Amino acid sequence: MEPNDNILRGALDGAHVVAIVGLSPNPARPSYQVAQFWQGWGARIVPVNPGHAGELILGEQVWPDLAAIPAQTAVDTLDIFRRSEAVPDIVDQALVHLPQLAVIWMQLGIRHPQAAGRARARGLLVIEDRCPKIEAARLWFPGQPPTNYEV
Repeated sequence: MEPNDNILRGALDGAHVVAIVGLSPNPARPSYQVAQFWQGWGARIVPVNPGHAGELILGEQVWPDLAAIPAQTAVDTLDIFRRSEAVPDIVDQALVHLPQLAVIWMQLGIRHPQAAGRARARGLLVIEDRCPKIEAARLWFPGQPPTNYEV
């Protein structure tokens, strides 16, 4: 089920605390640029990358996995920058450790119907193969270039 534009707008407007799995500290990487988008959008980011755990990316502490994020951090949106085969474990961890989660974004080229189905069965909105930065540009700024990177 592809979300319509109203659902996408709601997902973007409702994002206040966004966990970004696979966030790179490299400013040239799409994950870094999308994290900057989320911060500019007004959301707090929660970086997740086991290779950079304990460091800071864009001023926020990096966590090794979703289970390590403190319980008081009310993550409502999950943005996944990992290959499709990694998605089931990420989604399963999110369903256990992120009780306030409402939306899962799988970035461009990332889909996993079974994991998406499990999340939807728990009442979450799942958006596959789409970028929030591109969708925001398309929905709020039609006619403008949607992004400054290629994926």
